Amino acid sequence: MEQPFTKMQGIGNDFVVFDARSQPLTLTREQIRHIADRQLGIGCDQVLLLEPPKSVDADVYYRIFNADGGEVMQCGNGARCVAVYLKQKGLVRKGRAIAETSTGRLGLQIDDHDNVSVNMGVPEFEPARIPLQVDKQRATYQLKLGTDAITFGAVSMGNPHAVIVVDDIDQTPVHVIGAALQSNALFPESVNVGFIQILNRQAFRLRVYERGAGETLACGSGACAAMVIACQQGYLEGTIDATLRGGHLTLSWAGIGAPVYMEGTAAIVFEGKIKL
Repeated sequence: MEQPFTKMQGIGNDFVVFDARSQPLTLTREQIRHIADRQLGIGCDQVLLLEPPKSVDADVYYRIFNADGGEVMQCGNGARCVAVYLKQKGLVRKGRAIAETSTGRLGLQIDDHDNVSVNMGVPEFEPARIPLQVDKQRATYQLKLGTDAITFGAVSMGNPHAVIVVDDIDQTPVHVIGAALQSNALFPESVNVGFIQILNRQAFRLRVYERGAGETLACGSGACAAMVIACQQGYLEGTIDATLRGGHLTLSWAGIGAPVYMEGTAAIVFEGKIKL
């Protein structure tokens, strides 16, 4: 059968969106891999499946699948794409939307230029809830990779993140270190690995090696995780500008127990149908 889809992007992090709010849709791992294939399918970092909300005051429930077909719990750039999709289709009013995922609810504010502010929730540092296989919570952790010791911070933004502060992200072997951390037993559900270069107390550059997708042009939850870890370590404060390979995000966090706020753009790229 042919299935309608919408291709979207949030600062270069790209998605294929299927609207299953009125017509149920089940995607197999093989179908998701085909959809995400940039040579044989549509091509994307993640597939988003929109479903009816589970709460009466929510606008949509959505699921997130990585390019390898695995389902994940959180995606900040995907949340902004969902908000813009709902607005463009006339499904929300007054520039506000509530989106549900398996990890909770996201409040979305959309302006007239499709700039979206997202309440990404409260960061979780407890190792068991990341999850991270260590004996107790610490500000930083160390892991031996060959002869090198890697120091990283760890946090969950609804999905697990390891954050490494580096001097120059352009000279960092992102793919080597990222793949090594993802396959390490410390991370039983794998991990998104962020490499952050501090520019000043209100700005940083970031590259992210994502679970099931490899390095992407942008990762919203990864930017939030990097900002939180860098704030904890004393590098950043206030309202922060994050520069990723695909564009910029504005981030803020008031500290332990407070939610992270992320703001950035999202856009529809094209629409079509794919035979599944």
